[in-house]
Amino acid sequence: MYKIRKEFHFSASHQLNCLPETHPCSRVHGHNYVVTVELCAKKLNDTGFIVDYRELDDIKKFIDDVFDHQHLNDFLQYNPTAENMAWDLFNIFHAMHSEVCAVEVSETPKTSARYEP
Repeated sequence: MYKIRKEFHFSASHQLNCLPETHPCSRVHGHNYVVTVELCAKKLNDTGFIVDYRELDDIKKFIDDVFDHQHLNDFLQYNPTAENMAWDLFNIFHAMHSEVCAVEVSETPKTSARYEP
């Protein structure tokens, strides 16, 4: 199985619901997110790629247009945890590129959540 990965970055704020008031994540706060999209294929195309990285510009545009410098609670229909975002973004990006096989969302350099079916 061939695999490639590409990182996308955005900054946004959120507030996690269902936490005690004393939990710091229950307050509005922000992150510099890193979204890593992994694509997989059993064989390469005629060029020797899974896909040309430039074909992923639509993912960058989506992240820039929808997520960058937003308050995530204003438009996401779920609690904006990294886990929920990884699942949601996987479904969006897999519909755009069938080779997408996993999405990882990192809120800090030390933490991340990954979704792969």
